[in-house]
Amino acid sequence: MLQNIRVVLVNTSHPGNIGGAARAMKNMGLSRLVLVDPLDFPSHEASARASGADDVLENVQVVATLEEALVGTTMVLGTSARERRIPWPLLDPRECGSKSVEEAAQVGGEVALVFGREHAGLTNEELQRCHFHVHIPSNPDFSSLNLGAAVQVLAYEVRMAWLAAEGQASKTEKVEVASVKSAELSTSDEMERFYDHLESTLVEIGFLDPQSPRHLMARLRRLYGRSSVAKAEMNILRGILTETQKVARGEPHKRKD
Repeated sequence: MLQNIRVVLVNTSHPGNIGGAARAMKNMGLSRLVLVDPLDFPSHEASARASGADDVLENVQVVATLEEALVGTTMVLGTSARERRIPWPLLDPRECGSKSVEEAAQVGGEVALVFGREHAGLTNEELQRCHFHVHIPSNPDFSSLNLGAAVQVLAYEVRMAWLAAEGQASKTEKVEVASVKSAELSTSDEMERFYDHLESTLVEIGFLDPQSPRHLMARLRRLYGRSSVAKAEMNILRGILTETQKVARGEPHKRKD
């Protein structure tokens, strides 16, 4: 699906921006880069800025006109401000990602994400070749985005939409790898033993008055209850309580240097 989405850079003046765009694309799983009449390419600086995305640069298609870059496309999205004279369908980056993936998933669907010149964007004539205009809602007081950054924003939204369409998770849960048991949650009976241990320790150090407990233990139960305490974490908590009791009793205790 992602191979049906191409990134088109029009008349790019700085080769470093081409490399930055290639890196952003590879980060997000896009591979098809089309350059329309670049001022300086191929270039060592483009390769340096690509930071490992050399395969994207090696497979770049260089054409003379935007018409050539859009051959075979079924949907074109131009990243620029709204055309001044004629209202045009306008999308934000998230909508752009969703529409791109939906179109790319169709039989024969070919999508182009078109980015204009660093200093002037796309001309009105070029914008009129786009089905949609895409506006990145940046800070209005400092709205100018680097070309590579703009490509990164849209490429990210495309990837998020693609992950959702594929039913893949957009984040990876981090699990302690020391042991499988370390990721297991404490059972209710283990939690009850912890609460008993906690209460006796708080009484012993004078923090909890058993004659006037108020709602301290209820609040602590609520605190730990919403924390999803793992077994490994429970061992730490119980160890802290044990050493606290030893100090309170004047007994020798383990030092953690």
